[in-house]
Amino acid sequence: MHAPDRADAALAALRADHAGAQAAITGEVREEPAGRVVGKTGFGGHRMIDLLVGDPLPRIC
Repeated sequence: MHAPDRADAALAALRADHAGAQAAITGEVREEPAGRVVGKTGFGGHRMIDLLVGDPLPRIC
């Protein structure tokens, strides 16, 4: 369950800590497609974000 109306409060809580000073909202939770992460491209299209394969290194975008 998600609560978009509470996003600002969650962001403020993250920013209150020095480690989260630059925290930002980068997406949103939707019901569909269930279990998938979909990114929006710079051209307005959509792209599925796959699970990491091999060494679990952080994504650098």
